[in-house]
Amino acid sequence: MFLQHCNSYRSPFLPFSPYPAASDREAWENLPSDLKENLVRLGEANLHFSYPDLSAVDFMDFCRTGCRERYQERLFAKRIALNHLVLAECAEYQGRFLDDIINGIFSICGEAAWQLPAHNSYIRDTPQLILPDITRPIIDLFSAETGAVLATALYLLREPLEAVSPAIGKAIRQNIETRIFTPYLKEHFWWMGDGKSHMNNWTSWCTQNVLLCAAFLNPDAPSSAEKPQPSYGPRMRAIFEKACGSLDYFLAEYGDDGCCDEGAQYYRHAGLTLFNSMEVLNGITGGFFSPLYQEEKIRNIAAYIFRVHVSDKYYVNFADCSPAAGRCNAREFLFGKRTGQPGLMTFAAEDYRRSENPLITEEHNLFYRLQTVFTHKEIMEWDISRPAPYEDLYFPSAGLFLVRDSRLFLAVKAGDNDDSHNHNDTGSFTVYKDGRPLFIDVGVETYTGKTFSPKRYEIWTMQSRFHNLPTFGDDSGITASDNIPETAGGVVQKAGAQYRAVGTVTHFDGNSGSISMDIGAAYGDSRIHSYLRTAILRKEPESFISIHDHYDGTLFPVTLSLMTYEPCQVERLTGENGAEGDFQIMVGDLGTCRITGASKITVETIPIEDGRLKEAWKHEIYRCLVTLRGGDAELVIR
Repeated sequence: MFLQHCNSYRSPFLPFSPYPAASDREAWENLPSDLKENLVRLGEANLHFSYPDLSAVDFMDFCRTGCRERYQERLFAKRIALNHLVLAECAEYQGRFLDDIINGIFSICGEAAWQLPAHNSYIRDTPQLILPDITRPIIDLFSAETGAVLATALYLLREPLEAVSPAIGKAIRQNIETRIFTPYLKEHFWWMGDGKSHMNNWTSWCTQNVLLCAAFLNPDAPSSAEKPQPSYGPRMRAIFEKACGSLDYFLAEYGDDGCCDEGAQYYRHAGLTLFNSMEVLNGITGGFFSPLYQEEKIRNIAAYIFRVHVSDKYYVNFADCSPAAGRCNAREFLFGKRTGQPGLMTFAAEDYRRSENPLITEEHNLFYRLQTVFTHKEIMEWDISRPAPYEDLYFPSAGLFLVRDSRLFLAVKAGDNDDSHNHNDTGSFTVYKDGRPLFIDVGVETYTGKTFSPKRYEIWTMQSRFHNLPTFGDDSGITASDNIPETAGGVVQKAGAQYRAVGTVTHFDGNSGSISMDIGAAYGDSRIHSYLRTAILRKEPESFISIHDHYDGTLFPVTLSLMTYEPCQVERLTGENGAEGDFQIMVGDLGTCRITGASKITVETIPIEDGRLKEAWKHEIYRCLVTLRGGDAELVIR
């Protein structure tokens, strides 16, 4: 798709000027006054920012301890501070922030490496090297993004920075030449694609940022040039072609349904970086790639974030995705605009307005902030009074099923256990009621060295026993921890494409939606012959969810885990003639789950101490362990 367009483009590349530089005072002065004041306040909060040193010993910390946070928090803080200072100077343009900006530029240019220690390897899925080789730079997510931050900063403030010293622009250009342009053109990094290896968000994310570097700086200009060259040359053409090839490899991983198999949180690093790659390609070709915005797959990739939204801050989550996937900014709105989807624009505008401050974000890409600055007025004026209705959907490419009425929301994850950022969660479900989480997918803890290592599935959040799924055999004594060997306890699901749901059937009729599948193969144990799960949401006026499980096998006991955010109270109901009957779980003040076919239910409390999990779960969560009496169980959720 992209490479075909690339090969058809024969005109000279155009200068990339997507938004006004700071010297265009009319454009910046005409921004809404409250937005300019916000930009200046954020800059003032970072005046005299002390850019932390990143020493060799700091870099080695990851290989020694597995901790990513200590190093990357300081690395990210430097770039975020620089972003705020640059935009404050653009808004005010009095030179008040320039010294701190120059300090930031030279601090970042003086770093031994721009890649994270956790990404310091040349071959995919191999152990990281303890120190960077400065003679052979690695382009990872954050080295490419660092290049884009500096290139955007120079584009915006070229005139005042050059008035201080031409050495500033030369430092940026030399560093991007050495760390980005040369390795991009001479090396093959796995995320570039080869038609064989699986791609993920790295492909579009890195490609976007390399394109931003090239479009703003012109790789054909000598590194000593004080000003951009008037025209692009053969190196720009080579980057253009390589980037288009990578984007095709990225798109090949998607089904036509546009489902991001990494979840809503990663849509912003995948679908939205595809979008910005297209923005750069269109910017340097005069809109030559614009027809691709009407391709079904790209339109569906754009709409994905709206389609998997539950309510307020909550999204359907699976794999490493958090249910609190962050607020929309200008990119979602602009993606909707380019693809002609006003419903997506309305959703993005409404969500944007819920943000306490859309310019305070964990993203440290200056270009994203620039897009927000110059789209803010349009977003705030967009009519949100007629939101698009949500649809009941099944995404066959990832096996994701969604159905809702005005009170209940049901999501079921079929597919297999080979997603990018995979958790072993085939067949698991999540339920929301009145916009609040009833049965949850926990998400993932803060990344460490173990997260992307061969020991990944020793981490509790990755395992099926901590999803809304059955475990077979004796699993007593297994509690949430980061060290649960695969052989410990009962039989749980395994990772890999062969561990999957089979015979999946979905049905929607307007009054209900249902999905059925056999998830027995996801466990990879011959004693488990089949495990049939059928989930149905019957809409109002009935408004309830039924989950029916039927097990055929020889491995017992069968224990069903049910994960909740609210505390659970369990009661045994009375059956006929006073006999013990069904169980009922009361999930806080939110809803109930009546269970038929259980012999025992116990409740565990899981404290939430990890910083990343705390973004979604502000207090402890709960795990109900339901021991099945035989081969059949039914849950009725109201």
